[in-house]
Amino acid sequence: MIGAVAAGFAVYFGRGEFYAPGPLKETQVVSVKGGNQTVAQTLQREGVIAHPLIFVLGLHALGANDDIKAGEYAFAPGASMKDVMDILVSGKSLQHPITIAEGLTSDQAVARLLANDLLTGEIKPVPVEGSLLPETYLVPRGTTRQALIDRMAAEHRKAVAEAWESRAPGLPLKSPDELVVLASIVEKETAVPEERARVASVFINRLRQGMRLQSDPTIVYGIVGGKGTLGRGIRKSEITEPTPYNTYAINGLPPGPIANPGLASLKAVANPADTDDLYFVADGSGGHRFAKTLDEHNRNVREWRKIETDRKNAADNEAGIDRVDNIPDVEQPASAAVVGAPASSPAGPVKVIDASEGTNLDPLKDKTYDLTSPKTVPQLRSIE
Repeated sequence: MIGAVAAGFAVYFGRGEFYAPGPLKETQVVSVKGGNQTVAQTLQREGVIAHPLIFVLGLHALGANDDIKAGEYAFAPGASMKDVMDILVSGKSLQHPITIAEGLTSDQAVARLLANDLLTGEIKPVPVEGSLLPETYLVPRGTTRQALIDRMAAEHRKAVAEAWESRAPGLPLKSPDELVVLASIVEKETAVPEERARVASVFINRLRQGMRLQSDPTIVYGIVGGKGTLGRGIRKSEITEPTPYNTYAINGLPPGPIANPGLASLKAVANPADTDDLYFVADGSGGHRFAKTLDEHNRNVREWRKIETDRKNAADNEAGIDRVDNIPDVEQPASAAVVGAPASSPAGPVKVIDASEGTNLDPLKDKTYDLTSPKTVPQLRSIE
């Protein structure tokens, strides 16, 4: 009789404690793993529960003994042991945002994931350039890096398929792969969201007219191959130096993407603005001025040059740096493209003008070129 009364009292007391508010005074994040007793001891040590034995017995009594899932969880102030059990059984562990910025190369994206201590494991091999969708992804602590890369690749395939399916008629693009290539160039040329479609229209119009794209970021990619940054301005000799990616030296699109474009750039290329623009240059306020003719564009360039001079930007005039943006006119060989003329036109003395000239994304202006990466490539490498 005494034993039965004692047992009943124990059950009554245990049940009350299991459902009663817990000791937490503020939200606590705890990582749990292992068996139920290990989990209970971890929760007690972190101040989430006061009685680990009652917690384990409660799991048995409610049939949740085998349902606890390892992970990182957030527990609210005053959470009862029943509340704690429900959270652990749900498996809804804490989600952490991991952002891969638009315009990173695959090498740079992998480097960032390898440096993130929320993730585990390796990534092999480095994904093909332009095969990942830059975005902010929510993941639980302990997610494998390869799992996140696979997710980014799947989201990329989905985004490209949707953009290609909804593309405007008559684009001079033969495949979704070409759409990604051009979107990667647009991504590197402007970071102003409302300008992407118009920047895309410039390159689309150039393709239609047989003009070379003449995009500086393609020169840089042809030199470093996405491994890092150039670490200096582009040299005059590199503008006409042939590489598979240098759109000053080749006709049409380069053989592959030069970065991982974001969703907005994919959509911009699929549905570019309806313009006759063939050029654009910085306007001094972070955006661009667009032009339909070379004369109009040259006027815009002169205005930008005046803004540069007025600002007396010491970084733009650093002594001893061999940079195109300090030399307004460059004699190009016959094999080079004439800015504003079809690629098949004879070449002559022309002014070298890049679509991104004067902006923070312009490697002729910005010594570090890619502000999203601290890495530099100390020596140039030849590209066969």
